Amino acid sequence: MLTPEQLVATQKANLETLHGLTAKAFEGVEKLVELNLQATKAALNESAEHTQALLSVKDAQELIALQASLFQPLAEKAAAYSRHLYDIASGTSAEFSKAFEGKLAESQSQFASVVDNMAKNAPAGSETAVAMMKSAVAAANNAFESVQKAVKQASDVAEANFNAVTTSATNVAKSATSAAAKKR
Repeated sequence: MLTPEQLVATQKANLETLHGLTAKAFEGVEKLVELNLQATKAALNESAEHTQALLSVKDAQELIALQASLFQPLAEKAAAYSRHLYDIASGTSAEFSKAFEGKLAESQSQFASVVDNMAKNAPAGSETAVAMMKSAVAAANNAFESVQKAVKQASDVAEANFNAVTTSATNVAKSATSAAAKKR
């Protein structure tokens, strides 16, 4: 069984982990706020520049060319913003996952220790029950590892799909801008 010192040490470790995760969450929020401030500032500057450019337009053809020239950079900026947003979210999520996996491994180790302790102190004739308990713990650990691998694979596929969509959107914007420029 756990001693009071072990319980206090466990609670202290849990509080430290919680504090660390809270700090990581705030870091993610700070990065998100900074990204949004930069994007807003850039949008305001670009809006002012666009307004100045619109005021200097002499004819409809120049207006169409101006609008077409804005489409590609806008799509690229939206893709870059999405990429930064994804990086912030995945980085913060990775920190949480790492902490969760660490705590889970620690808990699994402690539970295995408790099972071993119980096995050593088990009454004669309970070897079958102890073996079943150890087998159940091993099966649960294997199942969790399989789930972790599946989640990692799904995460990798989602990231690859995100990158493909971003690249595709940027290429479509470039094509549209090129087509509009050729029409002039």
